[in-house]
Amino acid sequence: MPISPSAEPACSASTPTDLWLRGVAANPGAPAEVLLRLLDPAAGAARQILCQERDLPDEVVDAVVAHPEFKVRRSLAGNARVAPAVRGRLVDDPHVLVRATVAGGPHPRPRQQRPLPDDVLVTLLTAEDGAERELLTAAEVQQELLSSWQVTASFRYRMRGHEHPAVRQLATGVWGMLTAEERQALLDDPDPDVRESAEYWVSAADPAGMGAVFPAPGHYRWLVLNNYALSETVLEEALSDPEFHWSVAGNPHTPPYAVARLARDADPAVRVRVAARADLDPAVWAELAEDPDERVRTRARVQPLPRTRAECLAVDHETAEGAHDCLCLMLEPHTAPDPDWYRACAESGEVMLRLAAAKWPALPADLVARLAVDPHEEVRHRLASWHPLAPAETVLAAFVARPRQRPHLLVQSRLPRTGLSHLLDHEDPEVRALAAADPTLGRPPAELLTDPDDRVRRAAAANPLFTGDALEALLHDPATAEGAAANPGLPAARLHALLDLADLPR
Repeated sequence: MPISPSAEPACSASTPTDLWLRGVAANPGAPAEVLLRLLDPAAGAARQILCQERDLPDEVVDAVVAHPEFKVRRSLAGNARVAPAVRGRLVDDPHVLVRATVAGGPHPRPRQQRPLPDDVLVTLLTAEDGAERELLTAAEVQQELLSSWQVTASFRYRMRGHEHPAVRQLATGVWGMLTAEERQALLDDPDPDVRESAEYWVSAADPAGMGAVFPAPGHYRWLVLNNYALSETVLEEALSDPEFHWSVAGNPHTPPYAVARLARDADPAVRVRVAARADLDPAVWAELAEDPDERVRTRARVQPLPRTRAECLAVDHETAEGAHDCLCLMLEPHTAPDPDWYRACAESGEVMLRLAAAKWPALPADLVARLAVDPHEEVRHRLASWHPLAPAETVLAAFVARPRQRPHLLVQSRLPRTGLSHLLDHEDPEVRALAAADPTLGRPPAELLTDPDDRVRRAAAANPLFTGDALEALLHDPATAEGAAANPGLPAARLHALLDLADLPR
């Protein structure tokens, strides 16, 4: 694993052996027999780098899973670099904190969460309290799992007929994906908890249900006014107070007569939200398309009728404040627009629609190529951050221009690691660090070994262009020792020798 340009700087008080151990732990060329030595307690902080911050050979994974210290196993349980199935091997770990870390997902949390295998999810969801319930209950572990984004919409749908009611109940959370027959089966389920969960969604669409009484202040009020069918009394009370107009304007159950009233609201933010609805009457849409506020006109005109709610939601994200630098998780949607809609968006003259298309991971290669040279910079950057086929040069440009996207882009294979010599003098140290690791520079980046930023020095020292005596000199310089120990050009014998100096047992 190459040294990450965004990794934290080494502590200035570290001893040479500490620096070497951390470097060896990150060294992508270190063989399994070297890495196994770092599982010894004497390895200190390097052990966590090994178990939690890099991919691992199978032999090392086997050793970590069987390690007697739960903290070591817990580090692997939260490793974002290994496959979910590797983390899932710890689902039956004897220590509840290890199981809870599997359930909570890897850290730092990746933007594109990879779901755990189905059998691992079922094991967590059906677990019962053990001897450690005073530390953490099975229900608390399950809550960790459900809030981790590792339980996808497709998994919930597949589980609608599962034998265990706690698993079957999850299907009610994707109510919109279910057919009428599948919904009825859950409403008639023999388990009362499953029936209650299904009835919740029926009540949400019934004006005589949860929206029958005006809710008390707090989050529940927001939830009801934005999402649930409201009784006529509650709706009129909400319409009488401008504080609630924005919520009701976006509520999918708001009836047409109320939508028409809100389309003339004094607040343009309310009118924008009305203009984003999928169920607009053509006359209301036409009125909003001529609204005196540019934001309202644009939101209406960018999507002529007819349009679906899923299409409107996809565009809404692009109109949100800060959408250009969004760090949102890349989640599997419960419902998504038709693929033909995304294709049409990619060819649209509306920037907002092209932005939505750039985020669709199934956009075909010819349209990806089209958006990669889009005249609007943000379309190109959005494509780089979201699409698996984005060209390397587009991804690199986004890396340079969008610092907040770098942690996500650094773990993508699409980010170029070669041909970066033109970035060696870049003003941003993270960009210089990426370039410093380029093994095709033609000569070792010696000028970066004295860079004022520690990340740049470490990345330069880890460049395999440094060999022989030059690499040995870097190993003995505190400013470059950690990066040099991570250099994949170091042979196994030399790596073992560094660990010998730290008194790690063979």
